[in-house]
Amino acid sequence: MAEESQVPKYVAEFVGTYLLVFTVGCNVLSGSPVWAATSIACILMVSIYALGGVSGANFNPAVSVTLGLSNKLDWPTVGIYCCVQIIAGICAGLSYGALFFKVFNLQPGAGFGWWEALLAEVFYTFMLCFVVLNVATAKKNEGNQFYGLAIGFVIIAGGYAAGNISGGAFNPAVALGIDVSSAGMGFGWGFAYTGYELLGSALAAGLYRVCRPDEFGGDADYGLGTRLVSEFIGTFTLVLTVGLNVLGKSPGPVWSIAASLMCMIYALGNCSGAHFNPAVTVAIMAAGRDKCKPSDGAAYIGVQILAGICAAYLYAGMHHGATFALAPGKGFTFAGAAMAEIVYTFVLCFVVLCVATTKEPSKDMFGLAIASCVTAGGYAIGAVSGGSLNPAVSFGISSANILNKGLFYNCLIYSAYEFVGAGLAAGVFMATHPSEYGKGTLLGR
Repeated sequence: MAEESQVPKYVAEFVGTYLLVFTVGCNVLSGSPVWAATSIACILMVSIYALGGVSGANFNPAVSVTLGLSNKLDWPTVGIYCCVQIIAGICAGLSYGALFFKVFNLQPGAGFGWWEALLAEVFYTFMLCFVVLNVATAKKNEGNQFYGLAIGFVIIAGGYAAGNISGGAFNPAVALGIDVSSAGMGFGWGFAYTGYELLGSALAAGLYRVCRPDEFGGDADYGLGTRLVSEFIGTFTLVLTVGLNVLGKSPGPVWSIAASLMCMIYALGNCSGAHFNPAVTVAIMAAGRDKCKPSDGAAYIGVQILAGICAAYLYAGMHHGATFALAPGKGFTFAGAAMAEIVYTFVLCFVVLCVATTKEPSKDMFGLAIASCVTAGGYAIGAVSGGSLNPAVSFGISSANILNKGLFYNCLIYSAYEFVGAGLAAGVFMATHPSEYGKGTLLGR
């Protein structure tokens, strides 16, 4: 039997990468600053769904390298894919340059230097590669239909959060495509960015081995240590994205924050349960059915708060020590903040209980449903309370704000509101889902 031609795979990688980089260029040169990152995320998402069955839809040398490091792609293919992707990126850069008779340079944003750009590119390239590994290669996620949504929306998370710092490339084909097409304006940052992004891909491969030991011959029944690493990564990602959006005055902060939560829920949901929020952990414990042991829940909460504090100090560092306060919005009191935080933390926790902890949980929509609670609450009551909905976020914000003589105890007040919301969610879940408790229980008789 003749060996199957690899040409369709290479054509698929060229087409997908070309469309991605061309869309980046068109958005920067003529697109809406509000919707640019969403446009780029959507072209990546639809290309993944269209071509994933052909080539694996890498469209990014960092992704190909992380797949090679994780034994998911052979190294000769990694090398060819990287070459094809970079050529496609350069062709796309020249194409948008010809279309607009105008190009733009790749470099850190105004007021930022190489190390802030390094942190931004390393972290969100890590997030992208880590999500790819978990949703597209992990055995426990085989057959899912959310992979394209999860991967594409990393660009929404990172583009709005870190675009003002580094430009938000997260892809050597994007970086080199932009750099080569704008060589007349300055040249060289593309190679630095490529180095940053490859660091991110290596970090993703390393932490994937920690979070998915069964992929490398380990036990498929994850221990507490593995699950705590998962909770740290997911919570850290969420809180960092919150802080970078707020400090960077992003045009789409809530959208970006919700996207970061969704992506990490899809990536790590069947690793630790993807709580990433002490209120969610409390709601799951309070709802019973042994979905989370108290000892595990206590460890989860400790790690989530630690991750939130670490992420907050990182976003403060990336913005030269700038922080922001956790407090009711202008014209509102703590009573108003209490109502806002309780209602929408209830919504978030209740939806988690309904779509992710029942006997027949949602198969593919759970991450979108849970993250959409943040979209709903963030836009609805962000002006009232800030829309934290999460004690890890609250602790992180208040801890970092100590740098600028802010009040720490506000996070304790907000966390109390959020835990009340969690308790209400558990109670309403019991009332609305008696079948979950079976015969012989108070609600199941």
